[in-house]
Amino acid sequence: MKNKTAINSLLASLVALSILSTTGSGQTPQKNDKTPNIVLIMADDLGWKDLRCYGNDKLDTPHLDRLAEQGLLFTDAYSTAPVCTPTRAALMTGESPARLNITNHAGGHPPNFRKPGTDLITPIWLRHLPLERVTLAEQLKQAGYATGFVGKWHLSHRSRSDSNSDQEQPTEPELRPEYQGFDINIGGCRFGGPPSYFSPYRIPNLIGKTDGEYLPDRCADECIDFIKSAQADGNRPFFLCWWNYSVHYPFQAPADLIAKYDQRKGPGVENPTYAAMIEGMDRSIGKVIQAIDQQGLGEQTLVIFTSDNGPFGSDVQPLRAEKGYLYEGGIRVPMIVRWPGRVSPSTQTSTPVITMDIHATILDVTNLKPDPSNTPDGISLLPLIKNESQPERESIYFHYPNYAFHKQNRLGSAVRSGDYKLILYYDDDSIELYNLKDDISESHDLADELPEKAQQLRSELEAWLKTTNASRPQRAK
Repeated sequence: MKNKTAINSLLASLVALSILSTTGSGQTPQKNDKTPNIVLIMADDLGWKDLRCYGNDKLDTPHLDRLAEQGLLFTDAYSTAPVCTPTRAALMTGESPARLNITNHAGGHPPNFRKPGTDLITPIWLRHLPLERVTLAEQLKQAGYATGFVGKWHLSHRSRSDSNSDQEQPTEPELRPEYQGFDINIGGCRFGGPPSYFSPYRIPNLIGKTDGEYLPDRCADECIDFIKSAQADGNRPFFLCWWNYSVHYPFQAPADLIAKYDQRKGPGVENPTYAAMIEGMDRSIGKVIQAIDQQGLGEQTLVIFTSDNGPFGSDVQPLRAEKGYLYEGGIRVPMIVRWPGRVSPSTQTSTPVITMDIHATILDVTNLKPDPSNTPDGISLLPLIKNESQPERESIYFHYPNYAFHKQNRLGSAVRSGDYKLILYYDDDSIELYNLKDDISESHDLADELPEKAQQLRSELEAWLKTTNASRPQRAK
């Protein structure tokens, strides 16, 4: 277990050890059926309808569409939060944002924030992933995996995080991925979005090779180099965590793609540059998947693709709202799993799943147990993706007691159980109830029509909030 009092003196040695260490016995494991490669790809702010395979026929996403044809598409996958940092922390630890007390995007409104004109004060919350938290990368590294991180981290917001002062300088080094179990880190830092998608990027640990180089293409090349290095190192199993900066603001894309979508502007393509960014990301993902297959690693590699939350500034219909809201538009996301020979191709499931399930599934696939210091909030989807059995779980939960960057959302928590979803709001202690099977747009509140169902779900949600020790907003005195 990591010792917080010794963090400052150990950081440099931890980085060196992360590169040199293999397994607990000092031996590098050889590839076998029980040590599959893991490729975890997460888009940033990609909405549920932002792929052709999810119904937007105005977009060209051939590589992710092909991934869906080769694997399993989830129609009811959820990010555990409607903003990025909580989802990323949950994916790394397997714990819900409520339990972690990492409940908002790292650079967002400070703890104890009060929106003008309201009497609610947001709770104290963490804006970085503490070093003592055991991550998925650390567990896989200990099991002998080569671990590589490429892209957006957004879990190391050290400055301005603990004092609420915008002027304070960090007293400890930024806790980037190399301090949390990754052998290499390309581009991962405290940034929520890149200063530029074209080189020079002005990302502290990603220097462009040529001016005008496009960030998704460069990240794809780095992913391929990492995979090749793992293969050269005794054919080690690898864990590639590729968290795209795309399609987060600033909206920038290659000129040819923007021109292409200018011709399609209208329903489904409200913002041609945003649409171009989606295809640019899809193209980069295609390069990496093609490299995996060309090296004969397809059947040995579990690929998981998802998004960290809903979109900002794109058409979410038929869903309601967008990033920062507990409505479906803020939390329902695309998710695709490919594992040839184990996951049947061209299949779909409407089983509700959530971010922490990805963590649990990867541990199960690699025959690892949750770290004793973590409290698992997800379940393994391995029986589901292998079409063996359905998960035995009644409900999934969400907790967002903060204001998003736009400050338009209401502070609340939510539960989905079967077809029903209940949202609890803290400003007036009200609830809303929806039947998502009949009303995916969440336009017909059933709380008054189905009081017993509403009370049942509220009681479940309250019990979960208590179990996770979730922090709630307080009223100003």
